[in-house]
Amino acid sequence: MKAKRVCPNDYEHQAWADGKLVLGIDEAGRGPLAGPLTVAGVIFPIGYENPEIYDSKALSEAKRERLFDVIQQDALYFEIRNVSPAEIDRWNIYRADQMAFSSIASDLPADVILTDAMPLLDQAAVSLVKGDQKSISIAAGSILAKVTRDRIMKEYDRLYPQYGFARNKGYPTKEHLQAIEDYGITEIHRRSYGPVAAKQLSLF
Repeated sequence: MKAKRVCPNDYEHQAWADGKLVLGIDEAGRGPLAGPLTVAGVIFPIGYENPEIYDSKALSEAKRERLFDVIQQDALYFEIRNVSPAEIDRWNIYRADQMAFSSIASDLPADVILTDAMPLLDQAAVSLVKGDQKSISIAAGSILAKVTRDRIMKEYDRLYPQYGFARNKGYPTKEHLQAIEDYGITEIHRRSYGPVAAKQLSLF
């Protein structure tokens, strides 16, 4: 039987022992060709534990959906930000991501900030590689971001059914790439991304 994966929360425990609030921030949607980048931050009460909260990519959709409500109910504070394709094209994905992380860090009243491998612009933070597997706060951010973005892409699927957004979430699957070839690009495509940029050039 496969062992259950649980965030060790070493950084939370250290901060909580000193009475400090911890903010964890993560994102969903850096790689897709279409749709927003979604970034979320979560602050739990000191001493909060929930062994089910883990890296959103390792959880089933049903479990993510359930935990989405649990996290919002249990968190002291949370914030979700969507970065539009136009903003991504303007700033580039890394910078747009960093700006959203930094904005959330400025908005929420944390003593310690943990991010999933993202240094902030003006605030001190602990940048953890695979942070969504080490920190319950980051993992919670990853779940809020993932569920929010997936719901948005399902809505876009209703507007643009030929692209399969409900299934591919805007990622460059064979289905999605073929739809770009057949139907062109939409207002939610990221024009600075290779396959989308190439399609634009082919029109001239």
